[in-house]
Amino acid sequence: MPKEGVSIQVIRRLPRYYRYLSELEAQGVEKISSTKLASVMSSTASQIRQDLNCFGGFGQQGYGYSVAGLREEIGKILGLDRPHNTILIGAGNLGRAIATHLNFEKLGFKLTAIFEKDERLIGTTLRGITVLPDEEIEQYIKENKIDTAILTMPKEAVENLIDKLYHCGIRSYWNFSHYDIAKKYEDVVVENVHLSDSLMTLRYMMNQP
Repeated sequence: MPKEGVSIQVIRRLPRYYRYLSELEAQGVEKISSTKLASVMSSTASQIRQDLNCFGGFGQQGYGYSVAGLREEIGKILGLDRPHNTILIGAGNLGRAIATHLNFEKLGFKLTAIFEKDERLIGTTLRGITVLPDEEIEQYIKENKIDTAILTMPKEAVENLIDKLYHCGIRSYWNFSHYDIAKKYEDVVVENVHLSDSLMTLRYMMNQP
């Protein structure tokens, strides 16, 4: 949940700040003003200052922001310094792409296991992790400290599995299915990713004069 008094819109902008600051640090930039950062991000200096002031500001009068320092502070706000043990359920095309191309540790997550029901994929390896049969999910969660699940399965599969995950103690989900987990359980944290919605938004923007 967002910090009290901080809007979800501000929270959703923090990863973008983190990404741009990481790029600036890699370029050797040591300090930057809110005006220059706004120019780089196609934002406004006032928006940046307002957002950062929600968490203490971090800038110095006449100096601006330390790029490395601000990136580190935003990383702490986002919780990137405290990795969470995570499992991925669904080793199909989408699951394989996510497992292969995302740097989970850099983003505050440690991918510890991958599960799949398709026997053709069980026993294959992703990121050095052997894909396990989905009937072992409950036992694995009980034996390991898992708090996050990435769901890259069809809606119906999530509907059949979510009760088991919830009762095993998992309360945070990165959900690529269209199943509404938060509607069933109020005490969960869910980030829903609807790729088709994003593509339709792009189509709408393409249609504008």
